[in-house]
Amino acid sequence: MQWRRHVTGLAFSLVFVVSYFTNKFVLSVLNFTYPTLFQGWQTFIGAILLIVSGKLGWVEINRITRSAALSWFPGSLLFVGNIYAGSRALSRLDIPFFFTLQNCSHAVSYMIFKVIRREKTQWLKFISLCFMLLSAINLPFYDPQVDHSSYLWAVCHLACVGAYRVFQVHHKSVSLSDLEQQCINYLFSVLLLAVAAHPTGDLTGALEFPSLQSHTFHCGCCASALLGFLLRLATVKLKSGLSFEHFGVWIFLSKVTAMLLSPFIFSVNSNASSLLCVVVSHVGEALLIYSERDSQV
Repeated sequence: MQWRRHVTGLAFSLVFVVSYFTNKFVLSVLNFTYPTLFQGWQTFIGAILLIVSGKLGWVEINRITRSAALSWFPGSLLFVGNIYAGSRALSRLDIPFFFTLQNCSHAVSYMIFKVIRREKTQWLKFISLCFMLLSAINLPFYDPQVDHSSYLWAVCHLACVGAYRVFQVHHKSVSLSDLEQQCINYLFSVLLLAVAAHPTGDLTGALEFPSLQSHTFHCGCCASALLGFLLRLATVKLKSGLSFEHFGVWIFLSKVTAMLLSPFIFSVNSNASSLLCVVVSHVGEALLIYSERDSQV
């Protein structure tokens, strides 16, 4: 029924906003800038909750074969790059700026699809991607507190997001559901991030972190892990019940809601020019969703 779709969409938006706000709080307000440990903790809890949910029959997860897991290995690498670089960027970028840069992942996907499929150019889609790309390119010049390293991490993040989107489309397999793919991502991420924790210096830095014994820090980390897991479940549930176009609408609405509420929760440093970049980027995203009403990417 239609009302059930709306309830699912609203639940997704709520989890989306609270999840990003919680991550931003831990990364920026508490200043826990150790992404191998932060994302390792999130993926570890996510893996446990997903496996337990499968064992209890709450979600459907079948036995994953070794060949299926190996075939999904490139996707897991992109997933790790996505969450690691995303944490680095989100820790120093305001949420509206982060989403403006993240929108460029659509341009990355489009360029890869263009090479692979050699499709005819849809001009409305091309114009929308230009809006997003130009906004992201100009944003660092107008950001009042520009941090070049955060923008470099954001570029890595959007590249991984865009490439992962393409990989999902071109490696659809009847042997792996979305949740099974996510389970592989979680398990691989835990392994890789655990190995990387010491060489990156995150382990040493975290042991000396001033708020390590703080209840606020513990609650924030636990909430971020649980919300990250719930967001994955909500995403799969929403995608399974909606068309690609309507799923994109809920993503767009969730991002706009997060951006509008973020100044009430966090300190946002902006000016008219940087806000114009944000607005133009999301106008471009709205046009992209409109252009895809009759086709899927």
